[in-house]
Amino acid sequence: MKILYIHNDYAKPSGEETAAEAIVSLLQEHGHQVQWHRRSSAEIAGSTYGKIKSMFTGLWNPAEARAITRQIQEFRPELVQVQNIYPLISPSIFRAIRSCGVPIVMRCPNYRLFCPNGLCCDSLGMVCEQCLGGHEWNCFRKRCLGGSLKSGAYALRGWLARVTRRILDNVDVFLVQTEFQRQKFIQQGIPAEKLSVVPGIMQSMPPAESWSPGKYVTFIGRVSAEKGIEEFVECARRLPELPFQVVGDPEGMPGIRDAAPANVSWSGFLQGEALRQAYLDSRVIVVPSRCYEGFPNVIVQAKQLERPVLAADIGAPGAIVTEGVTGEKFRPMDAEDLANKVSGVYGDIERCRRYGQNGRNEALEKYSREKIYQILMEVYDKVRE
Repeated sequence: MKILYIHNDYAKPSGEETAAEAIVSLLQEHGHQVQWHRRSSAEIAGSTYGKIKSMFTGLWNPAEARAITRQIQEFRPELVQVQNIYPLISPSIFRAIRSCGVPIVMRCPNYRLFCPNGLCCDSLGMVCEQCLGGHEWNCFRKRCLGGSLKSGAYALRGWLARVTRRILDNVDVFLVQTEFQRQKFIQQGIPAEKLSVVPGIMQSMPPAESWSPGKYVTFIGRVSAEKGIEEFVECARRLPELPFQVVGDPEGMPGIRDAAPANVSWSGFLQGEALRQAYLDSRVIVVPSRCYEGFPNVIVQAKQLERPVLAADIGAPGAIVTEGVTGEKFRPMDAEDLANKVSGVYGDIERCRRYGQNGRNEALEKYSREKIYQILMEVYDKVRE
């Protein structure tokens, strides 16, 4: 099968790029021909002119529509998969693709179809659904992207995409990552038959030759308010006898490291074998998100490496962790409840082992490359029919 994959990269590498590249690699492994149409926000980073220009290209970019039309005519794909279109590609491409007679699948790793910032949380990292239901102006009112200009631009492009229905009327199937996300989309008016759940692909990380409990209570991910890092640090303060570690760059939250108690170590951003070892050195992985998330890969990687997960009972984290089977849940933004959970699980080695083994079995069953490929092909076949 020939597939055209369209994506606007973020200015800095993100999980979206990793996921898109994993899907393309998976398709190529199975003999499909995949061609990219790719732009990057790095093209405008640091340029005032570029940022002003992107405010308009995010609304409508006929040059991209023409470029994609030419690419389709030359490559002749049987299907187009779209991921991020902002700020350089725009909704203008959807009618152009449809006019070429090619079916469209859109992967939705976040909530941007209904929430201008895509996260359903405000500038303080709190859950916010005030833009849902056609009220994008609240993004500007609350300045969810920091400044009024940027927030207003995001709100305007979200409003325009919704009222013109360029996306909703031309996409055949929307790919979401959890049943929680699917239900949110249904609540916003997308027909259930146009939604398919395709989880993230598990990156292969072999477990240790023999299981050991590890010693750290670990946070892995972006160090930011919506990820719940403040609750994690407060939990560490309440449990001074336990060793905590943060795997992630604290640069985005100046002062958080200095405010942390002495039992928190900071490993910085890790990848590859160093990241795998950080998982294996952990007794418990904590995912204290304040927001819904799209698909927290840290949970799947923890399961694969037989680590128990304690997750905030909210959105995708709450949907992926099975209470009493692969880990436990706690009330979002409740450091005291988190500390109680950590204390109970940390001291029970047998429970840690059981959660870890159950998690690995579940990860191999639900998130392996072959499983995701099977689900993806079922969606593609449905769309092509």
